[in-house]
Amino acid sequence: MNFAQFPRVFLGHLNTPLEPLDNLSEALGGPTIWMKRDDCTGMSTGGNKTRKLEFLYGEAVKQGADIVLTQGATQSNHARQTAAFAAKLGLDCHILLEDRTKKTDDDYTRSGNVLLDKLHGASVEYHELTADMNAEMEKVADRMRAEGRNPYTIPGGGSNPTGALGYANCALELVSEFNDLDMQVDHIVHATGSAGTQAGLIAGLKAMNVNIPLLGIGVRAPKDKQEENVYKLACATAEKLGCPGVVKREDVVANCDYVGEGYGFPAESTIEAIKMLAELEGILMDPVYSGKGMAGLIDLIRKGHFKESDNIVFVHTGGSAALFAYRNDFQYN
Repeated sequence: MNFAQFPRVFLGHLNTPLEPLDNLSEALGGPTIWMKRDDCTGMSTGGNKTRKLEFLYGEAVKQGADIVLTQGATQSNHARQTAAFAAKLGLDCHILLEDRTKKTDDDYTRSGNVLLDKLHGASVEYHELTADMNAEMEKVADRMRAEGRNPYTIPGGGSNPTGALGYANCALELVSEFNDLDMQVDHIVHATGSAGTQAGLIAGLKAMNVNIPLLGIGVRAPKDKQEENVYKLACATAEKLGCPGVVKREDVVANCDYVGEGYGFPAESTIEAIKMLAELEGILMDPVYSGKGMAGLIDLIRKGHFKESDNIVFVHTGGSAALFAYRNDFQYN
């Protein structure tokens, strides 16, 4: 895989650490759990979007964009990091935020990622729940073009073939780390939402003929829809990399049993997972993505889904800034 052929801005703190979670592994009495610390990628508290945005902004700069647009839920981690990249690169940023939860408390609507969007200088507009926010964003971009601007639009989550290159590259990084540690890895697990992280990882792994099972823990869509979204994007990403056909449908696996009430609503298992990681490892998860992913991993271990001798790598996708928008869900005095 030749990533040098694609335009890229190098702003991430890479490679991110790969570290054992000894206390959590002992508490669960199961396999050895490792964590790929993509919450430490830099750019406004870090997260998985840094890897995607390096390639997306590389393309934006090459095209001479003077403003970058994106869209997401009210507490979008992706929006926050998109705004941070724009600030660093001296570009304007405009964000469309979609109300997916109907939450109206100040913590949710003004704190967390929303506060950071504005601190980074982005302009923000708000939308009710709609079927196609990317289409709404393109309408805004068309108006800007009519005004003489040169906008570059990024889909929700940065999840298109260009953005997914970031996680195809992460697959290469992971395999290199496994080799350096002389470590046999039996499973890779992470939270999957807009599909770009899982699609990039599976495209990268398969392009290298690395057959480590990859499991995405869904945070929003039903299993069939989530897997189909990931598969389509993984195929497009592999084609962009010059290795079409390396991803098969059976390579894409999602478990969507831990969504709870819906996107943006942490389940009881999500809160438990966040507290366990904070209390046992000093690591912050988020209530929308990584917390649900970890909740799935913990439950599957408890159910005996993995062998006690397995090495499992959990990819932490970041998002801890959103915790401040969910203060009431933790019920601390």
